Amino acid sequence: MTDSSAPFPPEDLAGFLAFCAGEWMSLRSRFALAAAGDDDWHSSERGELQVAWQAGDGQSSIGVLVVTPKGQAGRQLRFEPGGRFHATDDGTTADLSGSWQLWPDGSLELTLLQGERELRERIWFTKPNLRLRSTVERYADGRPSDASFSSEIRRVSRPPAQEA
Repeated sequence: MTDSSAPFPPEDLAGFLAFCAGEWMSLRSRFALAAAGDDDWHSSERGELQVAWQAGDGQSSIGVLVVTPKGQAGRQLRFEPGGRFHATDDGTTADLSGSWQLWPDGSLELTLLQGERELRERIWFTKPNLRLRSTVERYADGRPSDASFSSEIRRVSRPPAQEA
């Protein structure tokens, strides 16, 4: 659950990432933009994410976001001042490096270059417990490859009922 004294929307990257911590229920729609007329161009799936935030020292590291989809290995995103981040996981995929940008509208954009493709993910909050994410993957020549949109709702634990 979020700290009720934290400003909304978050004003800096550390505040934004701290706002991401929690348990999230997700509905993700994926679009294969390069699909050649087949019926597999779209899919939707539900999921659950556990997100943990570990603040850094602010000089060499802003902090680490640990994102763990239910039933899968987690991924660590280490954010550095100056707009860089590094993603690592349990060793099943290559470590990735990219850039981050916190926009004036309160959204966070992550950019990864993967060989011939560029992946951009934008994350924003409309309410403290409602987060939206969109991704667009493009080929080096600018053609779109894949895209997705996710709406995520934070699980909020209710205080125990008090007896009268």
